[in-house]
Amino acid sequence: MMNTDPIADYLTRVRNAIKANHRVVEIPASNLKKEITKVLFEKGYIANYKFEDNGPQGTIKVALKYHPITKISAIRSISRISKPGLRKYAGIDNLPRVLNGLGIAILSTSHGVMTDKEARSQNVGGEVLCYVY
Repeated sequence: MMNTDPIADYLTRVRNAIKANHRVVEIPASNLKKEITKVLFEKGYIANYKFEDNGPQGTIKVALKYHPITKISAIRSISRISKPGLRKYAGIDNLPRVLNGLGIAILSTSHGVMTDKEARSQNVGGEVLCYVY
């Protein structure tokens, strides 16, 4: 099956799994999706992840993170910003701030996939992939 926007598919699978209170979600792998997963793990939005090399593409198993008492997900909202029909780029001067710094914007830069805060510290801009908070 051909997918025109694999990043939107990744985010939608995570969003749907959170709405259904699933613990683990399986996503077809790509290098960009693996980097986004690593950023989400480093920033504490997901509990764990595992890359499996089954088949030609492989899969990513993402363990979602919930509050132990209230059962509310660590990811309140995850939304795609740059779409295939309309790419959104941000220079060093106008990097986005999500919820005034409480959330993160994931960017694809020439130095790899990183958050908006890391891009500010490394003084690089790039394509704004998604907002997470």
